[in-house]
Amino acid sequence: MPRRERGATTVADRVVAKIAAQVAREALSRFTEPTGHVPTGHRTPRVTAVVRGAPERNAPEKAGGPAGGRPALGQARMRIAMELGYPSDIGAQCAAVRREVTERVAAWAGVEVSDLVVTVARLHSAHSRRTERERVR
Repeated sequence: MPRRERGATTVADRVVAKIAAQVAREALSRFTEPTGHVPTGHRTPRVTAVVRGAPERNAPEKAGGPAGGRPALGQARMRIAMELGYPSDIGAQCAAVRREVTERVAAWAGVEVSDLVVTVARLHSAHSRRTERERVR
């Protein structure tokens, strides 16, 4: 009997996006020094996610899937835009977000992250707080 006839578990895009935003925020919180430069309202990463349902499979599932041996409920494509403090180790922060979001979205939602783009939307420094119109050199 096909999945759509017997019912299936689906995970909404917004749920995956909320999980990813929480995980990214936690990953960034481990980098304490530069966060003081980022205004409070800009510390939560913006996440967009698109989840596709898992393809119908006729073969038995292999153990060791993304959610502790369970088959994946779908695949997610995500975009995460962050605002970071500067100077800081931007590469390490992006890598931590990428690694933790990929692992924890799979574990918590049962959704495999097939494509993840991490971007730095804005850098905040102590100098940029003086005025938004001045160029920082």
